[in-house]
Amino acid sequence: MADVKIQPSSLNGTVTVPPSKSDCHRAIICAALAKGKSTVAPVSMSQDIKATISCINSLGAKTDLKGDTLTIDSSHLFYGCKANFDCCESGSTLRFFIPVAGALSIDGTFTGKGLLPQRPIGIYLDTLPKQGVNCKTEGGLPLEISGELKSGTFEIPGNVSSQFVTGLLLALPLLEGDSKIVITTPMESVGYINMTIDTMKRFGVTVEVTDYGYFVKGNQQYTPQNYTVQGDWSQAAFFMVAGALGGEITIKGIDTNSTQGDKEICRIIEKFGADVQVDSNSVTVKKGNLKGINIDARQIPDLVPVLAVCAAGANGTTKIYNAERLRIKESDRLNTTANAINNLGGMVAETHDGLLIQGIGTLRSGKAEGSNDHRIVMASAIASVIATGEVTITDSQAINKSYPDFFEDFRSLGGNVNVINNR
Repeated sequence: MADVKIQPSSLNGTVTVPPSKSDCHRAIICAALAKGKSTVAPVSMSQDIKATISCINSLGAKTDLKGDTLTIDSSHLFYGCKANFDCCESGSTLRFFIPVAGALSIDGTFTGKGLLPQRPIGIYLDTLPKQGVNCKTEGGLPLEISGELKSGTFEIPGNVSSQFVTGLLLALPLLEGDSKIVITTPMESVGYINMTIDTMKRFGVTVEVTDYGYFVKGNQQYTPQNYTVQGDWSQAAFFMVAGALGGEITIKGIDTNSTQGDKEICRIIEKFGADVQVDSNSVTVKKGNLKGINIDARQIPDLVPVLAVCAAGANGTTKIYNAERLRIKESDRLNTTANAINNLGGMVAETHDGLLIQGIGTLRSGKAEGSNDHRIVMASAIASVIATGEVTITDSQAINKSYPDFFEDFRSLGGNVNVINNR
């Protein structure tokens, strides 16, 4: 466990963000389901990606990492065997692999650590047994599954996590018959599902979007590819907000035509009042006269912590709503975001589904609790840009979950970061 101290300073310069963790998860799994050898690059070996690689190894796929290129050989994928899947703290890994293992008739045991064992999987517990997969659990992890997933109609609520839909989309093409995914409540985080469909298409598998949800033909075959991973808009958002709060930052390595929902950050910070200039593979953000706004977070929940920091640096009231799902992430992110900013002198109140932020343009020195949550740690670091004194952040090692080089990139833009203890 490590804490950091940051001396306030504006950030300026150019940074290239890491490859999208979300895109990488999907590409690695599609490659593992293809018969043959694929490459996925560039790959950043965050803890979540390591968990997904470990799980495809449990399926029998062979992997080799050279530089930032991952080679995946799925010539001898296992079917009908027993396997253990350690998902560490990755909700994506867990929810993607459960139906995939069922489609491969694997008797699997799923484990995890941190708060993952308590995160919701009830949608699968309700749905999969009706389609041939037996589930044994006391409510969370460990989860044991057995049997073989059968095609059919899967009714799924859309307001819990898009990861359940993605898991089914990845698995259903492998089955003999056709399937329907019927979305029973308004779909949230649609951008992540669009990303899944796009990645699957690049591996030769198609999904039809319908008025009820999704139609998936059976007996499809994933085909090997040399896959290039997109830059990560979720991670770009941190430095884009830093630019909006002070200085001038150019973020490279991102695709403005991406299906990633979090590219919405461009429109939102421009609405705050930042100066945003977009090119085909870069965005430059300059400080503006920021004013409070209303933000519907239904499709962009991962952006909420750093958008709350942006709101603290604006003048006036910002309301963030439709974000209740953030209470079941690596932390209760509505609570931990509010606490981190308030510990630095901000004025943030929780609502049942979001946050109310009274922005006054600056924060003060203080200690922000990282809560072992990567997005809270990184958002707190960006908050230092508008602080009047030293900011201490706990649990800084949490960045390894998604962005291990975050503080190196922060320093490259002029940030003054020091690790003060390890325990």
